[in-house]
Amino acid sequence: MTTTDPRPSLPGPGAADRDATEPRLDRSTRLRRWMLQGTESSGAHEGPHQVEVERTHSWWRVMCLTGVDYFSTLGYQPAIAALAAGLLSPIATVVLVLVTLFGALPVYRRVAQDSFRGAGSIAMLEKLLPWWAGKLLVLVLLGFAVTDFMITITLSAADATAHLAENPYTPHWFTDIPVPLTLALIALLGVVFLRGFREAIGIAVVLVSVYLVLNLVVVAVALVHVLSRPSLATDWWSGLTAQHADPLAMIGIALLVFPKLALGLSGFETGVSVMPQVDGGNGDVPGKRPEGRIRGTRRLLTTAALIMSSFLILSSVVTTFLIPQKEFQPGGEANGRALAFLAHEYLGSVFGSVYDASTIAILWFAGASAMAGLLNLVPRFLPRYGMAPQWARAVRPLVLIFTLIAFAITLIFNADVDAQGGAYATGVLVLITSASVAVTLSARRKRQRGRTIAFGVITLVFGYTTVANVIERPDGVRIAAVFILAIVVVSLLSRVRRSFELRASSIELDAVAQQFVVADADQFGQVCIIANEPDDGSAEEYRTKGKIERRSSGIPARVPTIFLEVYPADSSDFEEDLKIEGVVKHGFRILRVRSGTVPNTIASTLLAVRDLTGVVPSIYFAWTEGSPIRNMVRFLFTGAGEVAPVTREVLREAEPDVARRPVVHVS
Repeated sequence: MTTTDPRPSLPGPGAADRDATEPRLDRSTRLRRWMLQGTESSGAHEGPHQVEVERTHSWWRVMCLTGVDYFSTLGYQPAIAALAAGLLSPIATVVLVLVTLFGALPVYRRVAQDSFRGAGSIAMLEKLLPWWAGKLLVLVLLGFAVTDFMITITLSAADATAHLAENPYTPHWFTDIPVPLTLALIALLGVVFLRGFREAIGIAVVLVSVYLVLNLVVVAVALVHVLSRPSLATDWWSGLTAQHADPLAMIGIALLVFPKLALGLSGFETGVSVMPQVDGGNGDVPGKRPEGRIRGTRRLLTTAALIMSSFLILSSVVTTFLIPQKEFQPGGEANGRALAFLAHEYLGSVFGSVYDASTIAILWFAGASAMAGLLNLVPRFLPRYGMAPQWARAVRPLVLIFTLIAFAITLIFNADVDAQGGAYATGVLVLITSASVAVTLSARRKRQRGRTIAFGVITLVFGYTTVANVIERPDGVRIAAVFILAIVVVSLLSRVRRSFELRASSIELDAVAQQFVVADADQFGQVCIIANEPDDGSAEEYRTKGKIERRSSGIPARVPTIFLEVYPADSSDFEEDLKIEGVVKHGFRILRVRSGTVPNTIASTLLAVRDLTGVVPSIYFAWTEGSPIRNMVRFLFTGAGEVAPVTREVLREAEPDVARRPVVHVS
């Protein structure tokens, strides 16, 4: 069996030409080569289209990479909960924790089990919904994922700026330039990724460890103050019952405000996207199901959820009891920074400043986790669909694009944390809801009735939460709609633009297929192939087709012919691994291949035959009946249509040397 690269080899320039042009080419291509350099040999995230990473890490270290996004929400989540729920904040936070532990966590533990290559729930839905429906769904979900990750970058940077501005040692003029400061943080993040992001996990471990320890100190000191003043709990309960006398009403209102607290669910999608970084131990065998990696990732998700849930409940209690409600309002000292307020209030300005510095660092680095998620998801899907240029596989061009988009979002929202909360929550909730749908469908397909019902209930909960959030804060879905529209339009335009490219990532000819073409090349110096659309498969079909082509196209009587048949596959796929099978039927030699695009596959096959035999093959077509415009539309969406002229155009673009280009005959 022979595997060939379908791309033609091109002759290089002569020595004289090289001597004359090499300095100019070096200067003009140096930047391009640097920009288009692929994934790094070892990095902190999986990177575009890389199946395995060279270096893996213990699950708890990878948890810290996820944690810079997940745990950093402690910087603003308690304040958001207090602003949304008021004195009900602790009860509403308990609801959030219950949904986290008994909803999101089981869902993503199942995602880790079924989608262990790091593509998350989007890849699960892609497999469950094939053809164009699956592709369109992926594009929509990518729009929400981009919303989630982009707003993570901008919101976290804006909140880091807010913490910096509120620090008592910060010059007062810093409060007047939140937008430039936020843009500077985003730009610094972009620079880090442009230079290379190899040490992210090490940095994340330090940042997360320091941040969690400092939060533990703040919460512990605040709890001591709460316990030493029993009147705080009494006053809270009196105020709460004065507002809501019925306990059931309290729970109902807590459920109603739950969508506003959804920021506390961020980080799960990032957790499964970094799965390839988890060391599965010696038990994981390359090419087989990585059970060790799956166990480590599930342990990662569970530990992170338990740590975050504990901090959310404790921080909600102490901030609600110790901070006046007016301070949570816009302009208040605790708005967006409740724990930082307590750190300064009860531990002094020096410790508070250290806490602020840690918060600023982890909030800024939360954007790194989001950027890693973007660089993992976008190149994994769009180039493979033909819906992005080939350069979209490289890290650095995408970093520049995402950085510019983050600049635009920051300017639009004026670096306002509260204004971006709706968009962030929308992205998070849609991804979690899609993950719930994916695991429900997966359990149903495996006929696991109990789990299907359980995941179905979780799906309803997150579905309600998503709808309620969209109704309450429609700005989030508007932003997501902009990203979705942009992705769909750019994807379709790219697909049309790349229609005439070779799409085979590899071609394998079995022993019989090789024998057919090599024998004709050696004995006759020619390889004549007849393109045949499979019909009834009778001997008369092949006999008639062969006679018509010999008579109409002038195939020499002494030269034998080989039939080439392309059987339909998923036409929405762009890149394919082609396997060409040689068979003898009714005495006729036939090459069979399965593909979603007929002309591109024929062109790739002809180039593979040329490279294998050293002889330029000829192929013979009959004109396609019907309207050329309709046939072109058929080609774009079904992979068939105007086969002969499209095959010729694909060959023309792939092989500029006419002498080496396979010859197309049409009768």
